[in-house]
Amino acid sequence: MAFPERFSNLPEYAFPRLRALLDHHQPGGAPVAMTIGEPRHEMPPFLAEVLNAHLDGFARYPTNEGIPALLEAIQGWISRRYGADLTPENLMVLNGTREGLFNAALALCPERKHGQTPIILTPNPFYQAYAVASLVIGAEPVYVPATEASGHLPDYMNLPAETLDRVAIVYICSPANPQGSVAEAEYLRDLITLAQRHDFQIFADECYSEIYRDTPPPGVLQIAREMGADPERVLSFHSLSKRSNLPGLRSGFVAGGVESIRRIRQLRAYAGAPLPEPLQHVAAAAWNDEAHVNRSRALYQQKYALADRIFAAVPGYQGPEAGFFLWLPVEDGEAAALNLWQQTGIRVLPGAYLSREMEGFNPGKKFIRVAMVTPIDELEEALRRLRNCIYP
Repeated sequence: MAFPERFSNLPEYAFPRLRALLDHHQPGGAPVAMTIGEPRHEMPPFLAEVLNAHLDGFARYPTNEGIPALLEAIQGWISRRYGADLTPENLMVLNGTREGLFNAALALCPERKHGQTPIILTPNPFYQAYAVASLVIGAEPVYVPATEASGHLPDYMNLPAETLDRVAIVYICSPANPQGSVAEAEYLRDLITLAQRHDFQIFADECYSEIYRDTPPPGVLQIAREMGADPERVLSFHSLSKRSNLPGLRSGFVAGGVESIRRIRQLRAYAGAPLPEPLQHVAAAAWNDEAHVNRSRALYQQKYALADRIFAAVPGYQGPEAGFFLWLPVEDGEAAALNLWQQTGIRVLPGAYLSREMEGFNPGKKFIRVAMVTPIDELEEALRRLRNCIYP
């Protein structure tokens, strides 16, 4: 039987790799999971009422585009947060951002760019869905280091012109997973200008946008509006997983130009799985409420302060600007993760599992990613154990 070759060099996904690394070793203490970005703060308490009021919707096939109540809630949130006034034709409801970040590339990437194989630019390290999308559509993925030297953001602006002329899509994650860096307005303006000059689209993964220290991170919709850029130039992806502590709801959206959204909708009508109608009502209620988001953000701000105190004397420590991951420097990420598990029972993710080696350099090799999702009292104990084990 013949199988496709396009995935032959795709590494094992991060979490199966981690299980293979750790699970045949005994933990050195009570296990503490700090690997996956699964929020454990309180869900919005009013959502059970909303779900119960719309249970009859499970008896109907849901709409592909999204129910009016959900589209209106998303429109309202985008207007309040970014000052952008969109219509329902600018929006597509998603089963979380991963689906959208993957399928948008299928719907929008051309087969050729200037007669050549198109390039998709990806930050390195990165969310792994970006790479798989490139391979499925036959584009050439180019991984651009996002290291301390570039502010933990990819330096797309200094790539060769001949490379940029072949680019069809650029992925950017801000706040960044895993580093917690923020693409400020100037960076986004420069990137949009670059997209206009070299005719590519920007896919902005902004699902951590509501978890930050002090200042709300800017978004591409806001900056594109201020610049008067072509609405088709940018797509913004958001989710309730992090904002509202609802990873199991699998609810997000993509916002962009009318033609881009039309094409995404068309593909999804054939191959997508719309969010069940009762869950769309739940999502609408979550987008319409900010009080629970503010409470959750306050807890993360306490966690930032806690991490800053515990790791203050660690050489190279940089607290995240946003998001809920620590990106901690170590000599070797895999060795550190294994040692931490064997000595303390704490599970973290080696940074190399989130990045690619290019020209002999893997920008994640000397890092571990630590998800600060546990309750703060448990988090303090775990971070102190981690600090004493990794940085004695």
